[in-house]
Amino acid sequence: MSLRNRFLSSVGLTAPCLALMALACAPQGLAAEASAQQQPMPLPLPSAVPAPQDVPFGSTIALSVDGTDLARHILSMKETIPLPTRIAQKGGDFVLLYPMWLPGNHSPSGTIDQLGGLTVKADGKIIPWLRDTVTVSAFHIDVPQGTKQLEVSYQLLTPVSSKVGRVVMTDTMENVQWSAVSLYPAGYFTRQIMVHPSVTFPAGWSYGTALRSDGTGAGSKVSFQPVSFNTLVDSPIFAGKYFKKFDLTQDDKVSVTLNVMADQPQDLAATDAQIQAHKNLVKQANLLFGSHHYAHYDFLLALTNKLGGIGLEHHQSSENSGPRGYFTHWDKTFGMRDLLAHEFTHSWNGKYRRPDGLWAPDFNTPQRGTGLWVYEGQTQYWGYILAARAGLMTVPQVKEALAEVAAVYDNRQGRQWRPLIDTTNDPIIAQRSPESWRSWQRSEDYYSEGQLVWLDADTLIRKLSGNTKSLNDFAKAFFGTNNGSVVTSPYNFDEIVKTLNAVQPYDWAKFLHERLYNTSTHAPLDGFTRGGANVVYTEKPSDYIKSYSDLRHVSDFMFSLGLTVNKKGSVSEVLWGSPAWQAGVTRDQDLVAVNGVSYDPDALQDEITTAKNKDAAPIELLLRDGERYHTVSVTYHGGLRYPHLEGNTQLLDTMLAPLGAQKDAAGK
Repeated sequence: MSLRNRFLSSVGLTAPCLALMALACAPQGLAAEASAQQQPMPLPLPSAVPAPQDVPFGSTIALSVDGTDLARHILSMKETIPLPTRIAQKGGDFVLLYPMWLPGNHSPSGTIDQLGGLTVKADGKIIPWLRDTVTVSAFHIDVPQGTKQLEVSYQLLTPVSSKVGRVVMTDTMENVQWSAVSLYPAGYFTRQIMVHPSVTFPAGWSYGTALRSDGTGAGSKVSFQPVSFNTLVDSPIFAGKYFKKFDLTQDDKVSVTLNVMADQPQDLAATDAQIQAHKNLVKQANLLFGSHHYAHYDFLLALTNKLGGIGLEHHQSSENSGPRGYFTHWDKTFGMRDLLAHEFTHSWNGKYRRPDGLWAPDFNTPQRGTGLWVYEGQTQYWGYILAARAGLMTVPQVKEALAEVAAVYDNRQGRQWRPLIDTTNDPIIAQRSPESWRSWQRSEDYYSEGQLVWLDADTLIRKLSGNTKSLNDFAKAFFGTNNGSVVTSPYNFDEIVKTLNAVQPYDWAKFLHERLYNTSTHAPLDGFTRGGANVVYTEKPSDYIKSYSDLRHVSDFMFSLGLTVNKKGSVSEVLWGSPAWQAGVTRDQDLVAVNGVSYDPDALQDEITTAKNKDAAPIELLLRDGERYHTVSVTYHGGLRYPHLEGNTQLLDTMLAPLGAQKDAAGK
């Protein structure tokens, strides 16, 4: 079918239909026209894009990426696609897809808006393409009979600044994500499509990836071993001018590497003790899960103020970003050092074991995120636990972090109308776009509130079993199967309940349903109170809150006035129902002055402390909202408030202690 006829067909029209319509629409007088007019009917949808089939594509696609255009932030690609025999012999419609449903994003967030310059050739001649009018990530190519392969070229016009999107190319580093720089043929499970990838980097750069070189590259071009399209998408690259590799391999001899790139070479200066903490992470994860699900593993870590931030899991690697002082200001950066532990845990939880709704045959089939409270929630839990056990964070720091999590989610009033399970739809609903009232709308709360649910489950198992069992046993039983396998093993709710019951008999289905599907006034805090700990508020912020606030450049008044302020003096969040909310403060207003004096964080702290006197006047905030200035009066006499844990935290201390150093609660 020609491209013209395909277009007409896609809108439900053919040439004869157009002729009949022209006759039918000839003017016959207003009355006749009105009486003859019919109600509109919907256009039929175009033919569906071929559904994925679990059959081999048959040939290997060659994909090359040029990553040298740093000045313009452009990645340029060329693909050589051998055509299936049926297409080569007869010609016809051949469809290429741009990946849209990305693992780890849990949403159709492919950067198709950055695709440019798409050109298709066969035997040196350009072949027109036509974008599908419904599945806009699909490109139809009318292949001439006898064509054996296609030469496809295109660019990824990556963001030139953070105002456009996440920056993935700077003057000293770049992040190549294969989902963004590749097209694949429709009609196949992507595990059945083989690709031979290569990348040309700027001269002198080094790189890290889970892919392995085939040894045939020359100069700055690296050619990798052929892999399935699934493995390709799951194996991004960090490359940079200032780059260093650290070996984290343990006694099992399975290679684990920490690949670090930085804005400046001095940022790579890690001490032996710091690298030992990362080695401990690998050791503690192996002890926890009793297995590994990678042939080798590569942590990719960017220490940067220029490259866009990221924390994204893959089966045999992870993409992570941290502050430039990650190593050189070690005592101040612990507020984000659970990140590598979190993403490493995903190799077991999320990549190997995956909720059945989040497995798909290709990257354009919709996913369903109902199981994200396990995929992300339990990973968030183990991220904190492993960070403490490895020494990436101290036990007191992790307890302070848990207190902050408990306070944040206990004060989110959105839990009164929206159950936790519904937030697993947020990657699709909101796609991580900013929200006006996050504490009322709720965001992806399955992460940290899910973490509280699993803390609750862990302490309950320990109590019911007389401290002979724990969630460690669940982790080994659920994630430790098929040691060494990189094949995904899907699961459902019933299997989670079954495994929990095998560890410790209880009505786990009811336990989970109550916390996932019911609305409530308070967060699930039994994980603290069961051991004798409580969340309390004092006027002094914890070291964790200081580190967290400094890393994110915010001043935290969330539990007093009910707002946070960024380093530019703009309100970044307002807590629903708080004193600031009641006064009419909203996010993105500039806080100009406090009680008639120019705003600075220390001055606002002083005014909040002064207002503890109940006879004190309300705190006056001068706000700028665009071109409009206005003053609001915030009535508040509670003083500064920051969360801490008090009481008996011995149970938490036991849970956070390294495995192997002393017997764990389950006697291991």
